[in-house]
Amino acid sequence: MSLDFYRTPVAFSDPGDRADLLDDLPRDPAALAGIVQGLLMHQHVASSYPVTLSDAQIEQSHIRAVEGMLAAIVARDVRPLTAERPADERQVGVCRHFTLLHVAMLRRQGVPARARCGFAAYFMKGKHLDHWVTEYWNETRGAWVLLDPQLDAHQRALFRIPFDPLDVPRDQFLVAGDCWQLCRAGTADPMDFGILDMFGWWMIAGNVVRDLAALNNREMLPWDCWEPMPRPGEEPDFALFDRLAVLSHAPDAHFDTLRAAYAATLAVPPQVMNAVRNRIEAA
Repeated sequence: MSLDFYRTPVAFSDPGDRADLLDDLPRDPAALAGIVQGLLMHQHVASSYPVTLSDAQIEQSHIRAVEGMLAAIVARDVRPLTAERPADERQVGVCRHFTLLHVAMLRRQGVPARARCGFAAYFMKGKHLDHWVTEYWNETRGAWVLLDPQLDAHQRALFRIPFDPLDVPRDQFLVAGDCWQLCRAGTADPMDFGILDMFGWWMIAGNVVRDLAALNNREMLPWDCWEPMPRPGEEPDFALFDRLAVLSHAPDAHFDTLRAAYAATLAVPPQVMNAVRNRIEAA
């Protein structure tokens, strides 16, 4: 079991000079999720609160590191992180930011946790939408548990969530490799997996790479692109992604192979394409 690899904040999950902000928080994954929800606002759900975001607020979604997120949060409001911020004053991000901050809090307490990239069945009927959640090690159960730290009471009502988001069923959130395998087996349609107007094999393949990067502690933005991700509409290397999907499905069983595959084929380069900004950026 590779628990120690996911126990310590590193890279984007490292709070750096802001580490003290994560001390004295509740030692409970559910309570930490509640704190995250009081600090962050999802860019694409904000209007339902209702909050109108400025261009400057929307730009916050491009922050990659927890340290930068925390710096921006306390620059606006110096109160402890346990103090819920007004909806229109929260740090703006997307599902990946909720997950990364939650993972950082858990790791600060020595709890093995990792971000998982895949597709959720609970936002749009008949579709699996691009999404990220936390996967943490539940010592009592002796198992990895999926938790969606984005789904506060408002969103649970908005999306009519029928399950406990603190224990997301595996058929409600599918890691990217599982989506790939279902589609390859012919039991799912790749055009049911994506976001906005972006669906299909290329989208699933991109999330397989992002998920494997996250499993190697490189939690990139959902729109960061690098090789070997196929471009929009491009057919992926099916043999390659068949192999990668196995690693995404069972990362602990194939941990050494996963690490080697990442280093050899998938490693995040010094620069990536930010597809939303349509420009090359430092990774």
